Amino acid sequence: MRTPRSVSPSRRGILAAGGAVGIGALLAACGGGKGSGGGNGGAEGGPWSFTDDRGQKVSLPHTPQRIVAFTGTAAALHDFGAADRIVGVFGPTKLPDGKPDPQAGDLDVDKVTILGNAYNQFNVEKYAGLSPDLLVTNMYEPGALWFVPDDSKDKIAKLAPSVAVTSSRVPLDRIVARYAQLATALGADLKAKKVADAKARFEKAAEALRKAAKAHPVKVLACSGSADLFYASNPGINADLMYFTSLGVDLIVPDHLDKGGYFESLSWENADKYPADVLLLDNRTATLQPKDLAAKPAWNKLPAVKAGQITPWSSEPRFSYAGAAPLLESLTKAIEGARKVN
Repeated sequence: MRTPRSVSPSRRGILAAGGAVGIGALLAACGGGKGSGGGNGGAEGGPWSFTDDRGQKVSLPHTPQRIVAFTGTAAALHDFGAADRIVGVFGPTKLPDGKPDPQAGDLDVDKVTILGNAYNQFNVEKYAGLSPDLLVTNMYEPGALWFVPDDSKDKIAKLAPSVAVTSSRVPLDRIVARYAQLATALGADLKAKKVADAKARFEKAAEALRKAAKAHPVKVLACSGSADLFYASNPGINADLMYFTSLGVDLIVPDHLDKGGYFESLSWENADKYPADVLLLDNRTATLQPKDLAAKPAWNKLPAVKAGQITPWSSEPRFSYAGAAPLLESLTKAIEGARKVN
């Protein structure tokens, strides 16, 4: 499992994950439709069921009314129109200055109970007090619930059933569609103007990125910086990078991946191993940003840095049309304005 932000600056290491299921099963579940992870909302007061990406079916006597979710998950469900059911969140929710964390998206963080703001912060007593019907979160590694602490996961599991949505090894658009399916099962209207407009924007942005990648064939490296290491990320496992690649973006594939396959960790002396024209730089709060990296000589020597061809990378995307469209638009702009420097 990818290491969350408080464990390692890269937040892309691998944690031991129990209850693993095959990647093939994840891919099948993510396809959606009857028999492959579909949900049945029934009437508002009728029985409800949903099969998640572990292949586990949740059956309840009624549609969940009190949902607790990972912050980014809650933000995605909000975008699809299911925010009224979210009573609590866990994960990066507020910044030190009190403003919403970027992962919170448009979710009103003052209207939900925050059970923890960082990894291993999950107040089980508060969670029980919310009388949750359902817990929902991402799943970067098979069977492992994102930001649910290992030392309290058994207690948490006894309080409410959970739904996990796979978040890696599957292209971004398919995961967004999966969240749309879950939101629909929870009673959201995907034909609502806000949702329909967001989907139209996403589709337009995807086509624009496809055209930009074809017209401007530059090499892009998705990367992340920490004090001691420079991480070159793998477009074959990260959902957003997989999707960018499918649209024609020439993303560099590291050739010596670390355990788990998310990235290759390089010493700063070897940060120039891959000749990139554009750097897609991890912009999460625990990673080093250009202003922090400016003190590193190895960073300043990179051709893309010299050319000013650095663009932010939201490496834990919000899996909704509203959350994903700006990511496509930002990368399109960066590629259109870039020139080959290698």
